[in-house]
Amino acid sequence: MNRAAYYNYIEERLITLCTRVELRGKINILDYHLHSENFYRDLLNTLYAWNLENLNARIRNVEAIDLVDSTNNIVIQLSATHTKAKIDSALSKPLLSSTAYNGFHFKFIAIATDANNLRRQSYHPPMGIHFMPTTDIYDARSILQDVYNLDINKLETIYELIKSELGREADTLRLESNLSSVIHILSKENLASIDSNMNINSFEIERKIDFNSLHTSKEIIDDYKLYHHIVDKIYSEFDKYGCNKSISVLHSIKSEYVKNLSGLSGDVLFNLMISTISERILHRSNLDKIPQEEIEMCVGILVVDAFIRCKIFKNPNDYDYVTSR
Repeated sequence: MNRAAYYNYIEERLITLCTRVELRGKINILDYHLHSENFYRDLLNTLYAWNLENLNARIRNVEAIDLVDSTNNIVIQLSATHTKAKIDSALSKPLLSSTAYNGFHFKFIAIATDANNLRRQSYHPPMGIHFMPTTDIYDARSILQDVYNLDINKLETIYELIKSELGREADTLRLESNLSSVIHILSKENLASIDSNMNINSFEIERKIDFNSLHTSKEIIDDYKLYHHIVDKIYSEFDKYGCNKSISVLHSIKSEYVKNLSGLSGDVLFNLMISTISERILHRSNLDKIPQEEIEMCVGILVVDAFIRCKIFKNPNDYDYVTSR
């Protein structure tokens, strides 16, 4: 289905951008912050039919305002610093109190982490400036929610914009290819011959299950934890020849975990990851000869393996799952 393919690509690239902005900011590499101004200008104009311009392109180092739409009376600040103090500082700048922006709506775009906590705060915009935190603070999650509800033609337009700005579809296809390769090999393993006494610390895994309140997922984890050594062997063979498939696959699983982390219980999140990754693989890979149920089982084994090796869900203190790898 095109709608799912378009949305999944947009979601993956936008969240990747947010993550890179945040991480690069921590080591004082700020080029993505600057490029984000024009990227969000085009994205927001396309998504909301605004007429934003980059004010910094006309006036250098403007305080409080990065983008302005004089037709719809909108001023926007984009920032990777998501704090109440940052918004308060912007609202206090003399420029916003000037007659030039009387009657304008101030909007804040968080270009790194989630900004939901900011929507619950109280602010004091200057006279003549409209600002409603619940609707005027944007982040990747709120933007993606609006993208999700677009009609198919508008969704395709956003998809093309994201693809031209943030990378080609080949990046995602390569990731799917690595997942498919591992699943293809895993599907040929004789799982029935697995020795249940393999060296794996079941007590530690049980601690992690309890620590994350994975009540209904426990049965899946108990069934699939025995295959951790098979997955480890597959990853080791690939990585021995310099193929980073293990990193790629584990990153893909962790990305799915991070994307859905907020607001979901552990069991819901665990099962959502398996179903979402399975659907992605079914629609975007060449595994048609493998039955759907078998693909879902293999994805479940990979998710449980990622759970065991500390890539997803929180670890209890001094967690030590196995002696291998």
